[in-house]
Amino acid sequence: MNTQPPLIGITMGDPAGIGPEIIHSSLTKSSIYEICRPVVFGDAKMLHAAKKFTGSTLDISIIDKPDNGLFKCGNIDVISLSELDPVKINLGRPSVETGNALILYINAAVEAAKKKKISAIVTCPVNKTAMQMSGSKFHGHTELLAEGTGVIDYAMMLAGNRLRVVLVTIHIPLKNVPLTLSSEKIFTTIRITGRSLQERFGIKNPRIAVAGLNPHAGEGGLFGDEEKNIILPAIEAALKEGFNAAGPFPPDTIFYNAVQGEYDAVVCMYHDQGLIPFKLIHFKDGVNTTLGLPIIRTSVDHGTAYDIVGTGRADPGSLVAAIQMAVQQAVLRTPS
Repeated sequence: MNTQPPLIGITMGDPAGIGPEIIHSSLTKSSIYEICRPVVFGDAKMLHAAKKFTGSTLDISIIDKPDNGLFKCGNIDVISLSELDPVKINLGRPSVETGNALILYINAAVEAAKKKKISAIVTCPVNKTAMQMSGSKFHGHTELLAEGTGVIDYAMMLAGNRLRVVLVTIHIPLKNVPLTLSSEKIFTTIRITGRSLQERFGIKNPRIAVAGLNPHAGEGGLFGDEEKNIILPAIEAALKEGFNAAGPFPPDTIFYNAVQGEYDAVVCMYHDQGLIPFKLIHFKDGVNTTLGLPIIRTSVDHGTAYDIVGTGRADPGSLVAAIQMAVQQAVLRTPS
């Protein structure tokens, strides 16, 4: 039996963002090495350059495969996949070079996870403009990971120790949300949420709240009929499948009830409906995790923070929490 801590792949994210800095700040913590063996998929030169911003004294070891690391506090093990020149990279600005690099890190980590060379992926932030400049058709990690693993049905969860929210629709204009919602899409999100809470969070019978779309959950049709015609049928279908789902609830009250411990997760109809209450509570320690993938992926719940790159002010709290959650999921996940 393998008694070693799980191998966790950390993708460096946008080289022009705060990814290299928060990796340094996170991997100074001996507690990380007590629970896992972290390996960075990134660029050794950019990690070296980030040392001066954080005051890091960590050594950097280049390795050729995930299990060849030293895995000791005081050293960063990195699979160096690009050779960017820190002098030529404009920190805080997207470019074709950084876009190509960040996609390279993600794809390499996905392949390693698919081949079970690592137990989970933790992603540092990427910049959507840099991705598009590199020619990518994707707007972020989630869609790229879904294609890389051949998955059609997936969901984004934002998780903390007080609140978990799962999104039915993600990065689309608000005016398109009612047109995009369907009973099938909502049901699929509830099902993915329920199974993931069981398999990756160790909750045997998760309590899932479903938020309405309209004020007061439509107020009996006075403010909209999506609750009756689209959301309620999805909840009823989920109940028939054995999932402990309830709603639709008024969006202005359900998050308070969830924070009080009445529900294990809230399924939300659109991006800001879930992220506004979540970030109010978990701005520094929130974790983004993709549900429905055959591999485990967690991520920081913030962007590249171009405005503070190089200042030494980047907070590693979300990355530390993402690593801890990746380890939790790797240990608890039911073998498929």
